[in-house]
Amino acid sequence: ALIITAIACDHRLHTPMYFFLLNLSVLDLGSISTTIPKSMASSLWDTRAISYWGCVAQLLFFFFFITTEYSLLTVMSYDRYVAICQPLHYGTLLGSRACVHMAAAAWGSGFLNALLHTANTFSLPLCQGNVLDQFFCEVPQILKLSCSHSSLRELGLLVVSSLFGLVCFLFIVVSYVQIFRAVLRIPSEQGRHKAFSTCLPHLAVVSLFVSTGTFAYLKPPSISSQVLDLVVAVLYSVVPPVLNPLIYSMRNQELKGAVWKLMTR
Repeated sequence: ALIITAIACDHRLHTPMYFFLLNLSVLDLGSISTTIPKSMASSLWDTRAISYWGCVAQLLFFFFFITTEYSLLTVMSYDRYVAICQPLHYGTLLGSRACVHMAAAAWGSGFLNALLHTANTFSLPLCQGNVLDQFFCEVPQILKLSCSHSSLRELGLLVVSSLFGLVCFLFIVVSYVQIFRAVLRIPSEQGRHKAFSTCLPHLAVVSLFVSTGTFAYLKPPSISSQVLDLVVAVLYSVVPPVLNPLIYSMRNQELKGAVWKLMTR
């Protein structure tokens, strides 16, 4: 929330990089708020009950936020690629209109993907009870309650989404390979260290997000267990939104200065 307010209030931060960072902060806040408060309330009140429509809403918003965030991380890797590898074309390729269009495409694709998965998942008949072995409503756990062969449709959607995620991940990797090649040509050792210290943690978080998310949604039922499912869910749903503000913000002197200025007001 501090990051969002600082970027919105400080006109010096009204640039493409910080515009995308503001969107990322909103998505991180949204994805965490969809699952964690309900889990905390359940622990405090010693109940794991959630209504049917509450489960529908939680799945819709969670899927919406995490898929949009992944699309936005792909856009942000392109932003860094243009800034470092093609700085003379930065203003042309990433003008205000282009940035808005890319952000809108990320939000739109995330919402469409979430809507398709939610509608398809809850159109299946659930006949295996009503207990989910997870701290939030998750597609694989809901599919376990279904006794319909139509669940193959949802598995098909998950495979298509995973392929889309793989393409985005490859795009991020290729972008950062080009960035690293450009950074290695920087004569200053301090400049190289600064670039690597930001890029490598970003790649680590994206890799963790992709690998654990893919494993959670596509792993065979034979290796499923309650503890394993819980650990994997935490790794892809909680850890990346927690680390993103640290990686993108706390290591950024301009943003830290804007946050400090906002707080001292």
